[in-house]
Amino acid sequence: MVQNEIMSQGRPIEFDPNLALTKAMEVFWCKGYEATSLVDLLDAMGISKSSFYQAFRSKHEIFERCLQMFRLRQVELMTGALQKAPSGRAFLRSMLRSAAHETTSAVPPKGCLIMNTASEFSGRDPVISKLVEDGTKCFAKVFQAAIERAQSEGEVDQSKNSQILARFMVTTMSGLKTMAKAGMPGSAIEDVADAALAVFD
Repeated sequence: MVQNEIMSQGRPIEFDPNLALTKAMEVFWCKGYEATSLVDLLDAMGISKSSFYQAFRSKHEIFERCLQMFRLRQVELMTGALQKAPSGRAFLRSMLRSAAHETTSAVPPKGCLIMNTASEFSGRDPVISKLVEDGTKCFAKVFQAAIERAQSEGEVDQSKNSQILARFMVTTMSGLKTMAKAGMPGSAIEDVADAALAVFD
């Protein structure tokens, strides 16, 4: 386990920085940036205030790192799912229906941290806006790879613009996850997901 050592009042405090970031990310994901207090973060991360400021400097900085972690993990999960999918179109269908599956979970849907952040900040913070943009671009690249795979497999018309369709997927996924978070029934989300998939016909 990678450990981070910080000196506080002459005594070293050790903690796993990746685990601490994961805990902080979960808090931001559930509550949003503004509603998350320093106490919320310290309680979730299990570290002292002095360790927090020495390791992460500010709430804003740790939020930046959480957005970066979320993007990397989501892209890794999406890429892995695409590699395992029987076809490119099957991957797209699975992704579109994933929002419906969230409504049946024991844990209330949280949406997408990147998209939640886009809604909360509304472009007022240039640093956060850039991280949101980076996230959506990375998601779109995976979707574009899936669409181009589906085109090569004969399941999506090759005359369709894969880049535009990838942006469509990011936008649609954002809407579906937001509606799931708002309480839309899973059956209704599946209907919308199926309608979205028809765009690829």
